[in-house]
Amino acid sequence: MKKRDFIKIGGLAAGAMIAGCKSTAGEPVAGTIRGAGKRGGSLKLSYRPYELQLRHVFTVAASSRTTTPVVLTTIEYDGVKGFGEASMPPYLGESHESVLSFLSKVNLEQFSDPFMREDILAYIDGIMPGNHAAKASLDIALHDLTGKLLGQPWFRLWGLDPQKTPVTSFTIGIDTADVVREKTLEASAFKLLKIKMGRDNDREMIDTVRSVTGVPVFVDVNQGWKDRNYALEMAHYISERGGVFIEQPMPKEQLDDIAWLTERSPLPILADEALQTVDDLLPMKGIYSGINIKLMKCGGMDAAYKMITMARQMGMKILIGCMTETSCAVSAAAQLSPLVDWADLDGNLLISNDVYDGMTVVDGRVTLPDRPGIGIIEKKSDNL
Repeated sequence: MKKRDFIKIGGLAAGAMIAGCKSTAGEPVAGTIRGAGKRGGSLKLSYRPYELQLRHVFTVAASSRTTTPVVLTTIEYDGVKGFGEASMPPYLGESHESVLSFLSKVNLEQFSDPFMREDILAYIDGIMPGNHAAKASLDIALHDLTGKLLGQPWFRLWGLDPQKTPVTSFTIGIDTADVVREKTLEASAFKLLKIKMGRDNDREMIDTVRSVTGVPVFVDVNQGWKDRNYALEMAHYISERGGVFIEQPMPKEQLDDIAWLTERSPLPILADEALQTVDDLLPMKGIYSGINIKLMKCGGMDAAYKMITMARQMGMKILIGCMTETSCAVSAAAQLSPLVDWADLDGNLLISNDVYDGMTVVDGRVTLPDRPGIGIIEKKSDNL
């Protein structure tokens, strides 16, 4: 599918001269296109591994963990830095070692113009197959860099209204009733909750949440239900208790069972683990009624924008989600949020050692900072 590229230097230069944008230390203000008259430099890539510390044990249908490995990337041009991130939860199959190995093969110094985004991303994609989180880290950093060079946030470069962002969910992991109740009370500022399911306490999970709040919920089963009749029974149970949709209820290989469930379910059935890149999207038609797009799965902002466009043409509902991430990757995904039906962008809120400030949640809604690029700044107080 031919990429719809809205980033043409001439048009964006005009936009940068017109629209206002807040400036922070070291960031260009609107109307200032850094390096516009000198294309003799080159892109410089740097990166480092980092370990995210979760505030609570994170339990899903198949596993539990207290940390998530990430790699933080930087692409620099003409003294301006763009930041990116690769997050590697276990099921993606990537690791510190694999991401660092991939990034060591990337030579961005051959490029002297950061606005040649299609060429740069095509080169990155062609280095090795897969490695989507590693590629996402470069895509995000490149978007952050070019947005800063133009002095504009990406939601504005895409022509999106920041007032049309959706509410975002807060995740309640599988746990005992007392802990689930405590987590739910802590999330009282949120207008949508995501409940993890897929073990032997599904009904207890939703009933416990319902004992302390009546806000809308959706459930993420992480492929935990194996029997379609049980899945349909649970779909009705959840619907009757204020459910909005169900995410990846059954193993992705059980296509016939999932299609059967989607046809009968009172709630939309969304693909998560079954969907990674844009190449996976077309076969989802008739099997799922919606999709969960994550930058770490699809390869970054560019691919996510393409997937949103294609999913809308297919009449599908869209959730934009995240892994356990810093505010870097979460804020990058948030730039796309005015285009989707729901957001699940709480990954930065689940960790205790974020190194960036970025998107925030105000009255339960995704709130985009009016800063260039993906809208983040480094936390100078952290031990970087």
